[in-house]
Amino acid sequence: MALKKKPMTGMNDILPREMEIRDYVIQMIKDTYKTFGFTSMETPCVEHIENLCSKQGGENEKLIFKILKRGEKLKLAEAKEEADLVDGGLRYDLTLPLARYYANHMNELPAPFKALQIGSVWRADRPQRGRFRQFMQCDIDILGEPGNLAEIELILATTAMLGKLNFQNFTVAINDRNILKAMAKYSGFREEDYDEVFIILDKMDKIGAEGVAEELVNLGYGREEVDSYLGLFDEATPDLEGIRFLRGKLSGFMDECVADSMEQIISCVESAKEAEFRVKFDPTLVRGQSYYTGTIFEVVMDEFGSSVAGGGRYDKMIGKFTGQDTPACGFSIGFERIVMLLLENGYQIPAKKEKKAYLLEKGMHQEGILKVLGLARADRENGKQVLIANMKKNKKFQKEQLGEDGYGEIVDCYRDSVLEL
Repeated sequence: MALKKKPMTGMNDILPREMEIRDYVIQMIKDTYKTFGFTSMETPCVEHIENLCSKQGGENEKLIFKILKRGEKLKLAEAKEEADLVDGGLRYDLTLPLARYYANHMNELPAPFKALQIGSVWRADRPQRGRFRQFMQCDIDILGEPGNLAEIELILATTAMLGKLNFQNFTVAINDRNILKAMAKYSGFREEDYDEVFIILDKMDKIGAEGVAEELVNLGYGREEVDSYLGLFDEATPDLEGIRFLRGKLSGFMDECVADSMEQIISCVESAKEAEFRVKFDPTLVRGQSYYTGTIFEVVMDEFGSSVAGGGRYDKMIGKFTGQDTPACGFSIGFERIVMLLLENGYQIPAKKEKKAYLLEKGMHQEGILKVLGLARADRENGKQVLIANMKKNKKFQKEQLGEDGYGEIVDCYRDSVLEL
C-alpha cells in the first residue's frame, strides 16, 4: 500500500511563515487576556463519550470523532451496538471539557474562576473556507459570576485583543435566549417547539424572513403564529430602542430584568471599549449549542461575512456534573479564521527580533566552528535570533531565501577569514 503525503481531509500542514504568525497571535491572546485577570488551564483532547453525547452540543454532537475501546475492552465480535465499541471521543469544543474540569476541581479553584484555555478541537464537518476538521480554539470563561459583569468583561477582553491585531469594522452582536423564548411564546409557539423554531430562525441571514416563514409553514406551524413572530423582528431595531420596544411588547412573557441586563451590558461595553467596533442588539441571533441559557453574543467581521468569535451564558452545564447549577459564561475565538484573515491581509508581525545568519564554508575546521558558535551565543544574549547553516553551492539563492525569512544580516564564514570575525 502506497503511503500518502497529503494530510487527512480537513486537516492542514502548517508552513513556518504561517506558524510564526500563529505563535505571535497565541502569545498576543495570552498576554491580553492575562491583563484582564484570566489564568491558563488545560484539559485533555479526549473526553468520555457520555459527556460528549449529553445533548448539550447541538449539531456538534453529530460531528464527533469517536474512539474505539482499547486492548481487551475492545471485543468486535461480541459488539451489538455502538456503546459496546466506543467509550471516548475527541472534544468538539473547549466548553464542555471546562465544565467537567471545574466540577472536578472546584474546591481547588478561586471563585469566580477566570479561565483561559487554548487548544485543538475536532469536528467531522464538511471543510470549506475558514472551516476545518481540526482547528484551534481560544476560550475565556468566567465561572461562578452570576451578574452581567461576566459578559461585559468577556466582550471587552475579546475585542481588546482583536483591536491589538489591527482589526476594525467588526460588530459585536448580542441577544438573550430568554428574549428568543419570550418572542416565541408571545407568538403562540409551544415550548417543546422552540428548538426547532430557533434552528430555522438561525438561517435568517442566509434565506431572509420570507425563507424562514416558508420553512416554518412547511413544518406545520400556523400562518398567524409565523406572521406574528416575524413581525416582532421587523419592529425591533438593532439598538437600545429595540430592547425597550420588546420589554414593553413582551410584558408578561419575559422578566423585565432580562431587558435591563441587556441594556447595561451594551452601555458599559460602549463606554469602556478599548478598540473600534460596533455593538448591536440582534434578536435573530441564536447560537447553535443548546447549552446556552441567557446572554449570547458573536463577533462578525465585515470582510469575512460570518462570525469569527462567539459565546454566551451556560448556567446549567456544570450542574449536570455536580447536581448544583453554577453561573458560567464564555467567549470563544475562531482562531483559524482570525489567522486566515491576517494572512490574506498581508499582516506583518511588528517589532520582530533582529535576525542574523552565519553561513559556514564546507569543511570548516573545529576552531572556526567554535568561534562562530561563540559569536552566535553573544548575539543571542543581545536579543538577536541567530541561524547557523552550511553554505550552499548557490549562495545567492540561499541568501535570497534568508532575506525573505527576515534575516537582515548574513555573514559569510570562510576557513581563512573566520578567526578575524
